[in-house]
Amino acid sequence: MSNETEMTSFAFTPENLELAKKIIAKYPAGRQQSAVMPLLDLAQRQVGWTSIAVIEAIAEMLEMAPIRVQEVVTFYTMYNQRPVGKFHVQVCTNICCLLRGSDGVGDTAKQVLGVEWGETTADGLFTLSEVECLGACVNAPMMQVNDDYYEDLTPDTTKAVLDALKRGDTPKVGPQNGRQFSAPEGGPTTLTELTFGTEKA
Repeated sequence: MSNETEMTSFAFTPENLELAKKIIAKYPAGRQQSAVMPLLDLAQRQVGWTSIAVIEAIAEMLEMAPIRVQEVVTFYTMYNQRPVGKFHVQVCTNICCLLRGSDGVGDTAKQVLGVEWGETTADGLFTLSEVECLGACVNAPMMQVNDDYYEDLTPDTTKAVLDALKRGDTPKVGPQNGRQFSAPEGGPTTLTELTFGTEKA
């Protein structure tokens, strides 16, 4: 993972450069700057964060002032402004998650990882972040690890997910309490039988 002192320049890999060109081509002539968000995401997936070098390279590619690209980076929390670990653990502490126990999830993550909010473990594997709503309120409390959501968490299931990642295992994503996606806990209570179209003439 690149660190801040090493990131003095940035260039897309040949494969990502081709992908960047395809992304830019999706937008009408004169509107290429609309590609700024997907290009930032692509760059972040390549090097782990959106450094000043990344910002300047994308600004040049899209013929934008670097400050315009930096405005996007600093507005959206999905862009990392400093290096993060292999696993970026983001715990939601907004109202729905808070009401359903995100304080226990956050405390457990701190204990299991041995870090505080905004810190990275000494081995560089985990970065722990406190974030606002991640949009899985019906399955609160939840945390996001890289691109995966872990939902309906308790302190015990939070520990199980993080311990599995430490071991190199791939924990099951989604609800951790047996719920099917965002269906009601315990299963459906209405419309449990499909009768439409089954009546005899």
